[in-house]
Amino acid sequence: MKRGKKYVEAAKLIDRTTLYEATDAVALVKKAAVAKFDETIEAHIRTGCDGRHAEQQIRGAVVLPHGTGKTVKVLVFAKGAKAEEAEAAGADFVGGEELIPKIQNDNWFDFDVVVATPDMMGVVGRLGRVLGPKGLMPNPKAGTVTMDVTKAVNDIKAGKIEYRLDKTNIIHVPIGKASFTEEQLTDNFQAIMGAIVKAKPATLKGQYLRSVVLTSTMGPSVKVNTAKYIG
Repeated sequence: MKRGKKYVEAAKLIDRTTLYEATDAVALVKKAAVAKFDETIEAHIRTGCDGRHAEQQIRGAVVLPHGTGKTVKVLVFAKGAKAEEAEAAGADFVGGEELIPKIQNDNWFDFDVVVATPDMMGVVGRLGRVLGPKGLMPNPKAGTVTMDVTKAVNDIKAGKIEYRLDKTNIIHVPIGKASFTEEQLTDNFQAIMGAIVKAKPATLKGQYLRSVVLTSTMGPSVKVNTAKYIG
């Protein structure tokens, strides 16, 4: 794969054989993000879990101290007083049954996160086939199936992100934008790592964190030393 001149220059900053401390890794990734737009900085965490076993599935959510740098649109499935509560909390879209054809037939996906009250999960369940593959299905573990819609909307708007294992047992999460300060990115990264270390399945044998890399949308990746998180 041919890389652009900027990528090649940025890659020279990074020693592929070195495991960097988190603060140094953040500084390098930020320096190597040279695209013309504000790149997203992501962490890719390879685990020793086997997601085919339910007890080794990792899924949860964490509020990033400095947010993600992205404006998140929230859709809430609720009715009555809870619908009013969601609107008051600043949800972008609130509704129920009437939204099903709009999503199913009109392919409407102008939202980033879906929240639902437990009594609406029967309705939302009918959208499982379209929401599931996009990772948009509300889930109690992620705090998106809840009666406290105010807290759910506030947390998401403040920078709450979901993390989960993909099919290859890797967790991919944004930690902010290249325009963030090194301190903001480091704080966000430490918040994510703290949550993921806590989520270690009790049944897991062997190494939990296999590797952690930080990368920007267009830039090269930087390996992070995981020793301090394994303890």
